Amino acid sequence: MNQKKRKSHYHADMLSVEDAREKILSKFKTLNPIQINILESVGSVISEDIISEINVPPLDNSAMDGYAVIKNDLLKADDENIIYLDVIEEIPAGTIPKLSLSPGQASRIMTGAPIPSGSDAVVPFEDTNELENNDKNKIGIKISVKNLENIRKKSEDIKKGSVIIKKGSLITSATVGVMASIGLEKVSVIRKPIIGILSTGNELLEPGEKNQDGKIYNSNTYTLSSLVTEFGATPLIQKHALDKVEDLEKKLAKLKDVDLIVTSAGVSKGDYDIVKDVLDKNGDINLWSVNMRPAKPLAFGIITIDGKKIPLLGVPGNPVSAMIAFEKFGRYAIDKMKGKPLRNRPIIKANLESDIINHDGRRLYSRVKVIVDSSSKIIAVPIKNQSSGVLTSMHEANGLAICPSDIDILKKGEKIDVEMFNWNENISDILNNEE
Repeated sequence: MNQKKRKSHYHADMLSVEDAREKILSKFKTLNPIQINILESVGSVISEDIISEINVPPLDNSAMDGYAVIKNDLLKADDENIIYLDVIEEIPAGTIPKLSLSPGQASRIMTGAPIPSGSDAVVPFEDTNELENNDKNKIGIKISVKNLENIRKKSEDIKKGSVIIKKGSLITSATVGVMASIGLEKVSVIRKPIIGILSTGNELLEPGEKNQDGKIYNSNTYTLSSLVTEFGATPLIQKHALDKVEDLEKKLAKLKDVDLIVTSAGVSKGDYDIVKDVLDKNGDINLWSVNMRPAKPLAFGIITIDGKKIPLLGVPGNPVSAMIAFEKFGRYAIDKMKGKPLRNRPIIKANLESDIINHDGRRLYSRVKVIVDSSSKIIAVPIKNQSSGVLTSMHEANGLAICPSDIDILKKGEKIDVEMFNWNENISDILNNEE
C-alpha cells in the first residue's frame, strides 16, 4: 500500500464543505405546491399522495388479437387435432361484449377488448386457421391453453382506492404514464425554484457579440443556467453587470421574484470591492473561505430587493470554480426547495492512473476521466490541466477524484474515491458485475 503523508497544519479560518452547506441549507425550505399539467411535471416532486379512482385495467381484457375461448374445449387441440368452435361475435377494443360464451363457442377479440363472460383464455390468431378459413362463423384452434392465458385481469395494475404514487416521489416519464392511465390531467407538485443568474465584470462579452481585445466571453452565466436546468429548476438570466454600483443594483432589482440569486465573480478577498459593497449595502452577506479546491471563496446570505428577502449565493469567477461551487452548494439548495431528499453524487472506487498532488492542505476535487480498461479495471485518469480557469477540463471529465485535506499526494496505482457527476453506463455495468 502506498504511503500518504499527513499534513500537520490546519486551516482554522476555513469552513468545511459540509459546514458551509449546512449553513446555506438552513436558509431554505420546501416551496409551495402548485397544480400543473402532467406533461410539464417530469423532474418535479409530488406534493400529495395520488389515489386512483379507477381500476386499471377496468375489466378483464385481451392481451392479444385472437379468439376468446373456454380452455376446457381445447384440452386435446394441436396441429394434428384442430378443434373447431362456433364464432358468435366480434369484440373490437373499446366495446363491451354482448354475448356470453358457452361450450363449443368463441368470440373474435382485439387487444384491449373486454373478455366476454364464460371465457377463460385467449388464443392468438397465429394459432388458428383463420388465414385459410373461409367460414367466418367457425374457427379452427391448433393449441391448448392454460387458465387465463393472454388475459389481463381487472385491476392487476392499479386497484381503485389505492395510493399509486406517494407524496415526495420524483416524477419520471413512467410516473407521467401512470398518472395518465388513471385519467389524471393535472397534478399537485412542489413548485420548481426560479434561480436568478447574474455574472459580473467589465471584461465580459456575451456570446454573439464581436470579440474585442482585453475582453472574454461570459461562460459562467451559461454553465450555471444549464446546471440550474439540469438540477430541475428554472433559470432567470440577467445580462452580466458592469463593475458599477448603479448597474449591479439595476440588474439585481430585476431578480426580485426569484427564489435564489447566484452571482459569479467578486467574492475573493482581492476582488474588486463593488460586488461586496453592493451586497453588504442591501443585505446580510457573509464571505467565507471553504476548505476546498477549486472554489475556496464563497459568499452567502440574504439580500433585500424591493422589500423581499432573497438568498444569494456568490460563487467564484473562475469557470471551473463556479461550476464546482454550484454543484456542492446550489444543487442541494434546489433539492431542498423542491422537497427532494438531499443526496450526494455516487462515489466509486477507481485505480489512479497518475499522481495527484495536494499542495495546500485543502480538500481537493481533481477532475478525472473514469474509464474501463481492456481487463474491466476501473481507471481514473486525471485531466492534465487542473487550472480553475480551464473549462474544457470539466467537459473532458466525468468525475471528481477526492483527495482529503490531510493528504499530500494520491499516488499512481492507488484505489481512490471518485465522485461521479456524469455516470457512465459501461462503468455502471462493471460495478454491477463486481457485486
